[in-house]
Amino acid sequence: MKALITGISGQDGSYLAELLLSKGYEVHGIVMRSELEDPEHSLRKISGILNKITLHPASIEAFPSMFQIVQRIKPDECYHLAASSFVSYSFDDEFAIFNSNVNGTHYILSILKETAPECRFYFAGSSELFGRAESYPQNENTPFHPRSAYGITKATGFYLTCNYRDNYGMFACNGILYNHESVRRGYEFVTRKIVRGAVQIKKGQAHELSLGNLDAQRDWGYAPDYVRAMWLMLQQEKPDDYVIATGKLHTVRELCETAFRLVGLNYLDYVKVDPKFYRPAEAIPLVGDSSKAQKILHWAPEMPFHDMIEEMVEFELANGVK
Repeated sequence: MKALITGISGQDGSYLAELLLSKGYEVHGIVMRSELEDPEHSLRKISGILNKITLHPASIEAFPSMFQIVQRIKPDECYHLAASSFVSYSFDDEFAIFNSNVNGTHYILSILKETAPECRFYFAGSSELFGRAESYPQNENTPFHPRSAYGITKATGFYLTCNYRDNYGMFACNGILYNHESVRRGYEFVTRKIVRGAVQIKKGQAHELSLGNLDAQRDWGYAPDYVRAMWLMLQQEKPDDYVIATGKLHTVRELCETAFRLVGLNYLDYVKVDPKFYRPAEAIPLVGDSSKAQKILHWAPEMPFHDMIEEMVEFELANGVK
């Protein structure tokens, strides 16, 4: 079995590549040319498997190069994870976000239809599809109401995927994944920012941590659990769409309390609220109902929230800035 992963150098892509290798797949990944020029930094999340995978330099926004790669590989499965994924950024550069997230998805679906129509396709959706949700918990039937450019592009990708499934008979699935974290999460995400801040303060490298709304709530899961759900979707008899979530809400304040307590500190002494970190059009709490995935995919989250934060803190203590 041959799998193609866009965004292989990211958190989800790296864990997915490891999972597929463990199952005997031939794994191919799309990376930007600039990443190959600085592999120690850009490819560090897949450094341990570089000799086991094949990387192809290309931009998902460049149709000709993507066409050549897919035509040459003819993958059995394609996991489209590459996207601009940090929500707050998407208010600052909306045109670039749309070009990458919408055109990139459309190009890949079109290329697969022409060169590898039997390939099974996974699109990485997001809880940001729901935005200002009308009800909770959200499931596959909850109406979308995206409130960010990022959420709008993910909604477009979702419907493109449905369109290619319905009109061309492609095996195409949407995974509506809620927030999922790990030691490989980027430092721009609040979970990693808080963990790093707590460790830096503990080591005397920082004196305070500035954050936005401490009462903001999120449904946070564990990235390796979620990439397992991606793979399971493409192993079914019929393609479908699935919400992947823990169904449990935690506040940013609880995350702070946990991370600082694990390094022997009280977050109240160091965390400062700064309005500039509040998101524009802040989404109301989003919490997912993954009962469909549990029933059909036999999937369930395994790593508890506090254990995940503890793993992240221990990793940062051992590997963070000395």
